[in-house]
Amino acid sequence: MPLGKLGCAAAPAREAAIRPLYNRGPMATRIRRRRRKPHHPVWHKIALPVGVLVALMLVASGIAAAWALNIYNSAPPLSSLKPVKKGTSSSIYAADGSLIGFIRSNNIRQPVTFKELPDTLKEATVAIEDKNFYEHGALDYEGIARAAWKDILAGGKPVQGASTITQQLVRNLYIQQPEETIERKLTEAHLAVELEEKHPKRWILTNYLNTAPYGTVEGQTAVGAEAAAQTYFSKTAEELGLEEAAMIAGLPQAPSEYNPFLDPKAATARRNEVLTAMHDQGYIDAVEYRDARESGLKLEPGDKYRVIHDQFLFDLVQQQLIDRYGLNTVRNGGLKAYTTIDPDLQQKAEEAVSICYVCYPEGGPAAGLASVDPETGAIVALASTEGYASEAQFNYAWQAHRQPGSSFKTFVLTAAIREGIDPDTTYYNGTSPMTLELPGGGAPWVVNNAEPGGGTMSLDEATVHSVNVIFAQLDLDVGPEEVTKTAEEMGIEAPLESVPAEGIGGLSYGVTPLEMADAYATLANGGIHHDPTAISKVEFPDGRVEEASLEDGKRVLTEGQAWEVTRILEGVITSGTGAGYTSIGCGAEAGKTGTSEDLSDAWFVGYTPMYSTAVWVGHPTTREATGYGGPTAGPIWQSYMAAAQEGNCPQFEVPDTLPDLSAYNSDHTRSASEAYAPSEEELEVEDGKKGKKKDGEEEGGEAEDGEAEDGEAEADPEVTPESTPDPTPTPSAPPPSVGGGISPG
Repeated sequence: MPLGKLGCAAAPAREAAIRPLYNRGPMATRIRRRRRKPHHPVWHKIALPVGVLVALMLVASGIAAAWALNIYNSAPPLSSLKPVKKGTSSSIYAADGSLIGFIRSNNIRQPVTFKELPDTLKEATVAIEDKNFYEHGALDYEGIARAAWKDILAGGKPVQGASTITQQLVRNLYIQQPEETIERKLTEAHLAVELEEKHPKRWILTNYLNTAPYGTVEGQTAVGAEAAAQTYFSKTAEELGLEEAAMIAGLPQAPSEYNPFLDPKAATARRNEVLTAMHDQGYIDAVEYRDARESGLKLEPGDKYRVIHDQFLFDLVQQQLIDRYGLNTVRNGGLKAYTTIDPDLQQKAEEAVSICYVCYPEGGPAAGLASVDPETGAIVALASTEGYASEAQFNYAWQAHRQPGSSFKTFVLTAAIREGIDPDTTYYNGTSPMTLELPGGGAPWVVNNAEPGGGTMSLDEATVHSVNVIFAQLDLDVGPEEVTKTAEEMGIEAPLESVPAEGIGGLSYGVTPLEMADAYATLANGGIHHDPTAISKVEFPDGRVEEASLEDGKRVLTEGQAWEVTRILEGVITSGTGAGYTSIGCGAEAGKTGTSEDLSDAWFVGYTPMYSTAVWVGHPTTREATGYGGPTAGPIWQSYMAAAQEGNCPQFEVPDTLPDLSAYNSDHTRSASEAYAPSEEELEVEDGKKGKKKDGEEEGGEAEDGEAEDGEAEADPEVTPESTPDPTPTPSAPPPSVGGGISPG
């Protein structure tokens, strides 16, 4: 349904001139929720306490309402305010004070008139940002109530906004340093009402489309629809088609997240969300909707850019500044922002990824390294090798979502310890392949290790040797939902589906190295999680200095739980799948290897008390074989961490209180007496292997069923680690396929 039909019954006559005269479809039916009156009688025994409770609630509500009304009425008159004027350009500096670049003002901002803005862009913006724009005034009370209710259901956490287009325009024009406070929102609401009384909807929508931020590219933010059209499609706003207008309309909500140059998949999904809203509200018909959804992004990057030192870091910091202070202040406020990136550590990270022996540009594997300070969440290094030329604005350290392989098993282990499971006295059968029944029915789940056999072993040993079959059973016993909860609380932001396959690395979306480094940092910091940040402090022209939002971390694990996980992960480096590739010579170093199915992604995520670092190696655009996590990603981690620590080896502090753990029993677990007791079939296999190995047989790699040191002969079916591969410009032939398993290490 065109814009003109949205408010025909209630909009003032002055709005009629701006509404298109065409009609493309019926308006989507609005379903209103009705309050249901109670049907049960109120017994006299509870009438009094209920009445008292209601009275108290009314009194509290009245006090809150009076306070809110006072704040609302104390807002300054709009006539006393002026839009933020152009000022000194803001700049961004590295941690050592060296200049990274300037945030330039209006370089690609070109305001246009209402007539020069296509109807499709206006409709798309209204559909996704404020569907009742032409029906309500400055505030959408129904939207406020709906958002407040969802926030209440989320435990007070803000999960849905209720700002109208008018409120967003007020924020862009008049509020220099918007803070997430009730006072600011009440003031903003008051100013929005005044703005709506002074200007028609046409003026408000035009100015919004000329001031909204549409993403940062090469250090410059596209401000306004005209700049966005030129940035992403090399054309004027007036020339935008339906698909292009929908993509642009979806950007202001999260310009960095939906930037099509940084994440085309996210940009496409957001564009399709806008198209769905347009179709549901009657702006486009079914044919237009289908054709638009099936089309690609058709990006044609514009040329209005400027080279800046460390472009990836600049974009990251600038977007965080905009999110914190607002576009106008960042563009014109003369800010001096200092990053958390340490140039010395950044150089060491870049040198480390450069030693990737399987990496080469234009078609070969790439590598990304992210490192954070566990105590603060400060990002100290983000390094990435070159991939395809078309991905020049892509940093694998914080933008690449990849399958984590067995590095995700750490969250399963942590969830088990949180539930009181003792990894040393809980045993599982690791024989591969194994068929597992899934809760709720469905097809059986066949899980494979990298090597046949396995035997019964403890969770401690299964972690050190990364045994898929055992972790699949553990995930079922702990519960996929608990694993998801643990991973998210520790710092994983990728969408998780709480399915058993995730426990051994089978994610639907994937994680970034920065996410993994931040999540493992929770263990390094004794169970306290900090959100990662790239800003350390901001200096204002008046001399005021504001420290970055390194908020007090949130404790998600006890010190004892974090230490217990760390103790086990130390074994991965000393005697497990990371042995020989990862140790930096410090006693306090822990981590986990990861290899996705078919050896496509190779990971090593590890930490010391000083730094938590994640390394990923893989093909950027294909699922070709890359290598095992230990020998492929491990040396990069080792090189960086050794250089970063410079021989400084602080120890993990043993907490005063350790968790109360006990052996876990389930249909999947086995008794300790079964450990190291192979079946007759396994013994026959072992007997057949004695003597000499088959020609061409590899010595393990990142094997799921264990790795013994120095070729020692033991009763369990462990194998020796493979030797360190010789450097080569191209990936060597991959080992045999893992089969039905999700993660071979």
